Amino acid sequence: MIVIQNVGPSSPARIRRRWVRRIQWGVLFGLMVLIYGSHAPLITLTKVDGQIPFNPSSCVVMIELAKLLISLATLVLTGGTPALLAPPPLVLVAPYAVPAILYALNNNLVVFMQAYMDPSSYQVLSNLKIASTALLYSLCLGKRLRPAQWFALGLLMCAGVCHTYSSLDLGDPERAEAQEGPRLYITAWGLFLVLVYCFVSGLAAVYTERVLKSQKLPLSLQNLYLYVFGVAINGLSSFSSVGSEKSFLEGYSGVVWLIIAGQAANGLLMSVVLKHGSGITRLFVISCSMLVNALMSWAILGLELTPFFLLPVSMIGLAAYLYYR
Repeated sequence: MIVIQNVGPSSPARIRRRWVRRIQWGVLFGLMVLIYGSHAPLITLTKVDGQIPFNPSSCVVMIELAKLLISLATLVLTGGTPALLAPPPLVLVAPYAVPAILYALNNNLVVFMQAYMDPSSYQVLSNLKIASTALLYSLCLGKRLRPAQWFALGLLMCAGVCHTYSSLDLGDPERAEAQEGPRLYITAWGLFLVLVYCFVSGLAAVYTERVLKSQKLPLSLQNLYLYVFGVAINGLSSFSSVGSEKSFLEGYSGVVWLIIAGQAANGLLMSVVLKHGSGITRLFVISCSMLVNALMSWAILGLELTPFFLLPVSMIGLAAYLYYR
């Protein structure tokens, strides 16, 4: 009798590796959601007399610089020093400038289009970047999604709209009348700008994923290329701005440095997701972070949660089940 060792898909070693991988991705996902969700509450904690005491553009530069230094240290510690000694060909490095340009463009668009719509309309319409990212993911990367997955992403987008709607207090006419000007408004130019913003956001994510996966380079080296351009472009934008009255590091506190450390870690973790996973995971991270944001705002800032909050929670849970089943 011939006995064949159990090495098939149900072998204990393979099942163990599968569970270890799931746990690793779960921890990664949880960390990213926690960092994303804590960003806005932490910024609120830094305010002095209702104003942010530091220069936001300098904070972006410090985040990019932190990611650059961590990438450099990781490359050196993993034996990638030879890659630093030989100058890389321009054709290899040039593609990494595109994400930095796209993200810098979007950062400026966010500020510019506030003059053409109210913040609530921006929050609602910015959920369209889920649709733009999914469409570009399917078209540019050749990833075919099942009908159930398209429906899941639609649920994810609706969950973002519902979560934003739940915080508008549209049923309070006295509060609406107390405010100057219309509570909700958007111009045709504002609608065009928000559509451009959503398209650029999706394009940046999909393009970054394509570059990271197409080049067989260590991720730490790819991050190094990405954040060299990130520091350069955001640094030029920061130092060329004449509207800010604050010096570069003015108003920095322990909470601000915590924000910088968290956002730097999140950027590096996101590169792991784009390199070894899928850009769609990024959409679920952002959606789940809205819930963490609301819970932390309730626990730390004392904001009130309404029963309507359970609707986007349920929609995101159902979307995750439909997409990943």
